Amino acid sequence: MPLYLYQAAYTAETIAAMIKNPVDRIEAVRPAGEAMGVKILAGGYPFGEYDICIILEAPDDTAAAALALAVAAGGASRAAKTTRLLSGEEWVAALRQAQESQYQPAR
Repeated sequence: MPLYLYQAAYTAETIAAMIKNPVDRIEAVRPAGEAMGVKILAGGYPFGEYDICIILEAPDDTAAAALALAVAAGGASRAAKTTRLLSGEEWVAALRQAQESQYQPAR
C-alpha cells in the first residue's frame, strides 16, 4: 500500500486548547483513519514549521485525501500538506524510466 507523509500546523487556539487538555492527537485521529482504511505507522511532534507529522499507509490517494480533508474540516490546523512517498522499488523504477526520457534542458 502507498505511504504518505501528513504534516499539519495548529492554530494558536488549538494549541491553547491542547495546553488546557493535553491529548496525543495522533492517537485521537487513529480510529478515524482506521475507519477509512488508513493505518498510522508512525508519528511525532516536531519543532518548527509543522506541529505534527504522521506516516500513513493508505489503500490509495483518495483514502489519504479523505482523511486529510476530514481533519482539515475540523478547523484545528492553519496549514497542512500530504505528500505521497515512493517506496524504494518505485523510486528505482522512476530512475530507470527517467533514463529513457527524451527531455533536454535549456542551455
